Amino acid sequence: MAERATSVLFLCSGNSARSVLAERLLDRLGHGRFHAYSAGSQPKPAPHAQTLALLRARGYETAQLRSKSWDEFAAADAPRIDLVITVCDAAAGQACPFFSGAPARLHWSIEDPAAVTGSPAEVRAAFERAYDELEGRIEALVKERA
Repeated sequence: MAERATSVLFLCSGNSARSVLAERLLDRLGHGRFHAYSAGSQPKPAPHAQTLALLRARGYETAQLRSKSWDEFAAADAPRIDLVITVCDAAAGQACPFFSGAPARLHWSIEDPAAVTGSPAEVRAAFERAYDELEGRIEALVKERA
């Protein structure tokens, strides 16, 4: 019998940058062994434009991406979550709703690229740094759970 894929929910406050990047990274790097989701405690109206630009530049599909409330994953019809990873300190300090599956929890403190101000090159570099840090952590997670 085939093993069920591990469902991972990435959380941050706005669900516009770090958690969206992490969701797409795990989808790619997990090779079908994971189902990745992302949400926020206070989601922005949409993912950050630089998040979408970075993902498109790296060959990701972005048409279906949207910012979501973590309440969607606490609903009765929500997918079972095996692991919740907070990627921002603000979300890590908040009381999360109950997620079905009694998931394990991890916290990765990743600097918020959406909070960086400056030239377009400086903002783009902040998003690249967040992507690279998340990529390293997700590669380690995938190896650990192989």
